[in-house]
Amino acid sequence: MKKSENPRRKFLQSAALAASASLLAGSTDAATSPSASSAALDVRKFGAHADGKTDDTAAIQKALDSAGKNGGIVSLPAGRYLVAGSLHIPPGVVLEGIARSPLYIEPLIGTIVLATGGRDKEEGPALFEMGDSSNVRGLTVYYPEQVVTDIHPYAYTFHLQGGDNTVEDVTLINSFNGIRIGPEPNVRHRIRSVYGCVLRRGIWLDNCTDIGRIENIQWHCHWWSSKATGGAWDPVFEYMWKNCEGFILGRTDWEYVTNTFIFPVNIGYHFIQTPHGAMNGQLCGIGADATQRAIVVDEIQPMGLLITNGQFVAFNGPDPTEIVINATCTGSVRLENCAFWGPAMQNVVSHSQSYLSLSNCYFSSGRAGNTGALIEADSGKLQVRGCSFGTGELSIHLKSGVKHAIITDNNGVNGVSIRNETADRAMVVNNEPPG
Repeated sequence: MKKSENPRRKFLQSAALAASASLLAGSTDAATSPSASSAALDVRKFGAHADGKTDDTAAIQKALDSAGKNGGIVSLPAGRYLVAGSLHIPPGVVLEGIARSPLYIEPLIGTIVLATGGRDKEEGPALFEMGDSSNVRGLTVYYPEQVVTDIHPYAYTFHLQGGDNTVEDVTLINSFNGIRIGPEPNVRHRIRSVYGCVLRRGIWLDNCTDIGRIENIQWHCHWWSSKATGGAWDPVFEYMWKNCEGFILGRTDWEYVTNTFIFPVNIGYHFIQTPHGAMNGQLCGIGADATQRAIVVDEIQPMGLLITNGQFVAFNGPDPTEIVINATCTGSVRLENCAFWGPAMQNVVSHSQSYLSLSNCYFSSGRAGNTGALIEADSGKLQVRGCSFGTGELSIHLKSGVKHAIITDNNGVNGVSIRNETADRAMVVNNEPPG
């Protein structure tokens, strides 16, 4: 006996066939179908040679200006574009290479911009000057005249001002200064998936008044270690830990910083005061390794700084310390679920006039002959709760200038040792006894 057909299956098959027929009837041959790439302006049609020898600055700018009339995409196909000057990205224009993610250190392929302008002129125009609604994506920048044994200052690779501008899927081989946002007014910048080597400054940010985003950034000497680009690990490593600041954050309101890392570095994350003010925001999944200072806080806004899931290592320089909060700081600093290790002198030193909270963190050093406490505070108010101390140095030193402290529910490899010089201004309870 013949089985009856499932009515639902029959209906779905009929609908699928009808949809396929409709799509086929309305389709256009792939060779004539418009697409974002076919609509883009190819810089070679404006005179760019992409041979790595001829200066393509004027040709690329001509294409950008043409796209700027109505907004659009300027395409940089695979090749080497020598840019001896500065490029201005008009509002509503995307300058696009072929990369869809940051690239490995070698081979140097894809869309390569060979930058020679801005040498010894740090305050000069950036390689890419970007205003409102501009976007640069999908390319690699290399400074061929920079030499590892004779490093020279250069202007920034990117300078952003205005609103809603984006840098993404970019590789920097050996930028001296990476990305500057401000000090002109700016809002809602997006810096995403940018990897590479920066020698002096990675990202410098100021005067943002509406929620910028810095996401998926990695700075590392690795990107200028290949012989193919004249790189070498040792001199670049040394230059960076002595000179580089990875993220310099001035005035910015509600900044989101996510999944960022730097190795090596003098100061990983530097929170500064500028004429425009200081930062408030949150940083999640951040890291700094091979540092002199992973974090330095000069000033932040009163509502403060939230850091979660951070990993910090200090071992370079005469007194490597992961976090230093200076006496100029009047805002709240809070760290949650962060880890500190490596042979640092100390993990956290606070001179803050305000609040410092350390919760569910791991502290350790293991530096031979170390006599400093892993956590030391000499002013302000301090909370240390639910933390673990992985090495046997003095855990916490509360100096006499501390206004109030709460030290509770902590443990350690040798218990929790506390030197308290605050008399009755510290609540010290439920900690694992030392021994």
